[in-house]
Amino acid sequence: MQRIDAHTHLMGDHPRVVALLEELDLKVLNIGVVDSAHGPWREHLKTYRTLADEHPDRFAWVTTFEPPDFNDPHYAERVIEALDRDFAAGAVGCKIWKHVGMELKKPDGSYLLPDDAVFDPIYAHLEKVGQPLLMHIAEPLACWQPLKDGVPHCDYYRRNPHWHMYTRPEAPSHAALMAARDRVVERHAKLRVIGAHLGSLEYSLQAMADRFERYSNFAVDTAGRLWDLMYHYDADSLRAFFTRYQDRLLWGTDLVRFKPYSQYSDEQREDDFGHVRRLYATEYDFYGVKGATRRFERDVEHLALPGDVLRKLFVDNARAWYPGL
Repeated sequence: MQRIDAHTHLMGDHPRVVALLEELDLKVLNIGVVDSAHGPWREHLKTYRTLADEHPDRFAWVTTFEPPDFNDPHYAERVIEALDRDFAAGAVGCKIWKHVGMELKKPDGSYLLPDDAVFDPIYAHLEKVGQPLLMHIAEPLACWQPLKDGVPHCDYYRRNPHWHMYTRPEAPSHAALMAARDRVVERHAKLRVIGAHLGSLEYSLQAMADRFERYSNFAVDTAGRLWDLMYHYDADSLRAFFTRYQDRLLWGTDLVRFKPYSQYSDEQREDDFGHVRRLYATEYDFYGVKGATRRFERDVEHLALPGDVLRKLFVDNARAWYPGL
């Protein structure tokens, strides 16, 4: 069974990467990110497009768009034109990123939220043309809490203090960002919305379930949240959740390699491939194989999901929520 990793950032511009994906029988969905810290995002999109054009059985891509220019009355029109060009070139969806709500501000100094009117024409257009919206809004709830050793994401916020909202009490709360995202989902009922990273609701299966019950157009991907699942829940609860909402969960890893593999030495590339193989083995085992993984100073039982549920998680849901796949 070829698996689809529905959330990666893989600059796989080297023949050995294609060989690795063939070895793993894997197709990856590269997600565009407007983040200057990771380099020129438009150049990333060009690489993602080229990879998908040359190896459509191994690569696909999701586009994104630039932050609002409140001095430009034609901002939404320009974004829509750019998105349509990307869709015509093969993009299978569009992403909005966490800087909306957590970093960007409006001319009056208030934080720009994802349900702001400036985005409405863009959302309406995506809804009209049938293209899905991947929403990375907010961060794990731990982002708004004091750092605690030994829990998921602690090291990330130590390395990236700018994103640790606990130190920025003037910023919107986690609850405020979730409410803003929910309003987008509700207002655009025919728009497929995928909440990246368990929809930033990794702390509560009930919070995810409530959205699934309320919004038929909402799903989440698991990207970068394997440790959260292991940390917060027991296997029985997770198994029941993944079975009940088997049509709303897309598997992803958030594998990040913004440095093009063509710039690695042969030794560096092969060494990194070892890390990639171990990442996927850990993911596959947790969801599909009986056993346990040692994590958080305890043995974490694997889910060993039934075959039909695994197929939806690893393949079918990605195709359903990103029809262009």
